[in-house]
Amino acid sequence: MNTKELTAKSEAELNTELTSLYKSHFGLRMQKATQQLTNTSQLSRTRRDIARVKTVLNQKAASK
Repeated sequence: MNTKELTAKSEAELNTELTSLYKSHFGLRMQKATQQLTNTSQLSRTRRDIARVKTVLNQKAASK
């Protein structure tokens, strides 16, 4: 996920993106707990994507 793509989205789109990232991160954590996760780098990738979306949301809120 690119930051340029995120800054082009509206706040509502970013919020829906954030909830979908939270759901996918939860699913990955459950897969890791049951030892079904094969690619463990997905966990850190989703965590970083969540941080990117939150950062863009905070920047948009601060600019208002």
